[in-house]
Amino acid sequence: MLEKLLPGAAHVQNLHPMVVHFPLALLPAALFVYAVAWVAGRETWAWAALWMLVMGSLGAVVAAASGLYVEDGVMIAESVKAHLLEPHERLMLTTTGIALVSSAWALLTRPWPRRGRAVFVALMVAMVVVMVYGADFGARMVYDYNAAGNACSQPIEFTK
Repeated sequence: MLEKLLPGAAHVQNLHPMVVHFPLALLPAALFVYAVAWVAGRETWAWAALWMLVMGSLGAVVAAASGLYVEDGVMIAESVKAHLLEPHERLMLTTTGIALVSSAWALLTRPWPRRGRAVFVALMVAMVVVMVYGADFGARMVYDYNAAGNACSQPIEFTK
């Protein structure tokens, strides 16, 4: 049934690559909309950014949980796991943590802090930077070493 509905899903080892795109899109969008709200002085935009931040944070939790769940079954060489998967995991768990802290802060001070706003935005910038760096490790696993699919019958050894 899933193969008929989503034929591409038949080619992935797990669903992690299919859920990561929500936080990858929503968290930077939240930062962007918060920045625009700050510059334009539009609190309605900050409310939109809050929703993006909360939904992106929830998506990050789902993505992190799915990644941790399938980690041991990813069919890549041990050297690739050491050089790509482990840094990817650390950076994305850090991203998830920062997203949750940012969401909690924004929810407590809805739609975002009046005091410490520059620190809040700086925290979100750090979150996006860490996320982009971590996502790069994930992309290398997927595209360089086929970590999400079945395009090759055996893992490829990691080379620098």
